[in-house]
Amino acid sequence: MSAGVTAASPRTSELFGVRLVASDVAAATGLVLGRARSGEGGYCCFANVHVLTMSRRSGPVRAALGDAWTVFPDGFPVAWMMRRLGSATSRVAGPDVMASVIAAGRRDGLRHFLLGSTPDVLAKLQLVLATRFGEGLVCGAVSPPFGEVDHTEEEALVAAVRRADADLVWCGLGAPRQELWMRRWAPALAPAVVLGVGAAFDFLAGTKRRAPRWMQDAGLEWAHRMLSEPRRLGPRYLRTNTQFVARATVELAAHRRGR
Repeated sequence: MSAGVTAASPRTSELFGVRLVASDVAAATGLVLGRARSGEGGYCCFANVHVLTMSRRSGPVRAALGDAWTVFPDGFPVAWMMRRLGSATSRVAGPDVMASVIAAGRRDGLRHFLLGSTPDVLAKLQLVLATRFGEGLVCGAVSPPFGEVDHTEEEALVAAVRRADADLVWCGLGAPRQELWMRRWAPALAPAVVLGVGAAFDFLAGTKRRAPRWMQDAGLEWAHRMLSEPRRLGPRYLRTNTQFVARATVELAAHRRGR
C-alpha cells in the first residue's frame, strides 16, 4: 500500500467539490473486499477527468459522486492533482481494480455479477475471467438495452441481479449513465457492492485494446483512447480536458494561497 493509506482510514482530498480517496490498486482492492465482506452495500465510482468535469455542470452527477461509498482517482491528471494538493495517491483505474478484486476475492468465494456492454462482449469477458481466475466466479451477466429504459424494465433488471445473490456487481454502462444508475439502484442491491468501471469490460475482454503500459505510466492513456476512437472521443476530450486544466489551475492557485 502507499504510504499513509490503510484499509481502515484512507486519506481523502477534495477536488472540484468531490471527495476522492487517496489510494493505489492494492489499497483499493483491500477497501473493496472489506466493503464486500461487511455486507453494507453501497456503490463505488472511478472519477476521471471526464466525470469530474461533468460533475461541475451536472447536479445529478455531482450528487451521484457525493453519495458514493467511495470515489477513486481514475486518471493520471486526477491523481496528479491530488498529489499537488497533498495526498499521496496513484491512479486507480477501473480495469485494474476489477481484475485485482476478482483475483483476491477467490479466497473468500466472492460472487460477481456483470452488468452492461453488449452480449458479445459479456460472453468474451466471462470466458476470459474463467480462464484467468477460474470457473464459477461470475454468477450472472446482463446487457441492458441502450437508450431510455422505463421503470418497469429497470425494476425487472434489478430483480434479476438480486436473484443472482452476488457480492459485487460490476457496472459497465459508461459515464455518466452508470453513476446515475448506481445512485438510484444500489440501495436495492445491498448487501452487494456496486462498482462503476466504464470501459473495463471491453479492455478485460480484449474487444478494445488498452494503451501500452508506458503510455499509462506517462499519463497518455487518454491520447491512446482518443486516437482509437477519434470521432466519438476527440470532441469530448478536447472539451473536458480544457475545462479540467482551467479549473485545476484555479484550485491549485487557491491551495497555494491557503498554505
